[in-house]
Amino acid sequence: MSLKCGIVGLTNVGKTTIFNCISNTKAQATNFAFSSNKSNIGMAYVPDARLQVLEKFQKTEKLVPTTVELVDIPGLAKGASQGEGVGNKFLADIRQTDAIIHVLRCFDDVNLPHIEGSINPVRDREILDLELQIKDLESVEKKLQKYEKLLRSGDKEAVRGVEVLKVYKDHLESFQSARTAPVDEDDKKFIEDIYLLTLKPTLYVCNVDENSAVKGNKYVDAFKASMKEDDAEVIIIAGAMEADIAELESIEDRLVFLEDVGLKEPGVNKLIRAAYSLLKLRTFFTVGPKEIKAWTIAAGMTAPQASGVIHSDLERGFIRAEVMKYNDFIALGSEHACKEAGKFYVEGKNYIVDDGDILHIRFNV
Repeated sequence: MSLKCGIVGLTNVGKTTIFNCISNTKAQATNFAFSSNKSNIGMAYVPDARLQVLEKFQKTEKLVPTTVELVDIPGLAKGASQGEGVGNKFLADIRQTDAIIHVLRCFDDVNLPHIEGSINPVRDREILDLELQIKDLESVEKKLQKYEKLLRSGDKEAVRGVEVLKVYKDHLESFQSARTAPVDEDDKKFIEDIYLLTLKPTLYVCNVDENSAVKGNKYVDAFKASMKEDDAEVIIIAGAMEADIAELESIEDRLVFLEDVGLKEPGVNKLIRAAYSLLKLRTFFTVGPKEIKAWTIAAGMTAPQASGVIHSDLERGFIRAEVMKYNDFIALGSEHACKEAGKFYVEGKNYIVDDGDILHIRFNV
């Protein structure tokens, strides 16, 4: 699946450093504002310990994790919606993503000046949110003008469209994001084609110094306090330290480094899993002697749709899915044992694939 997470933030907050820690594509990080004129695209492997567990019960030649696509969007600044810095171009890049990872600077560094002159993640979030809200307001107003013209021609659907768009307009003018607008799910169809920036689910990353990697600091505390009314996840990552860890070739050395600072795993692992969850993605597995592979699907996908992720022929010629639940397979130890225990299921076209399902697709083309 080609779903994308856009990594955004003001300039000089450490976005590209974090992107480099988790992506298979490396980008240049600098101390200068507006130093980049293009977004960086990369893939991140989604950490999933279930792959290693499955290998204990089915010997295989290789393990293949699933991935999520990341877009590192160059730092924005106040006035981006009016073209300041590299504003308009990169607001357009955000529009092409499915979810947003908003990186906030929560560390002091005299050698890396903040574009606003001080460290204040609460203010920084408000600045970026405002720029996105202004851009969304422009989009809503243009769509509203079109519906008002249709209204004059007697279009019945336009009546409801105008009502809904005015709700979004008032909400955005009150400095609120589109995702919190009081609009029924069915009425969101009126804004589907304008891809509102503040409608996208958002995850917040507090980028801290090494000493704050475990518990955070005063900047993180202030930001979390400001987020009490928001239903959004906040993750703490020490970007510069994670970059150092990523440079170590030995897994043992990485574990020692993490242990020294009080972490059980790299913070970027939590970030990738959170991004995967933010996109409402699920994982199913195919298990065999050649490979054990994790596959990405959207929540709610049927067995034929999931088989299409493997290959279009499987969806086109889908007959049935043979399904084992991950926990059953691990508890019982083999496919044969699952069959003996009545834990081997044959499912048809309407089956909704669960996270962790082990599938074998029967098809004919």
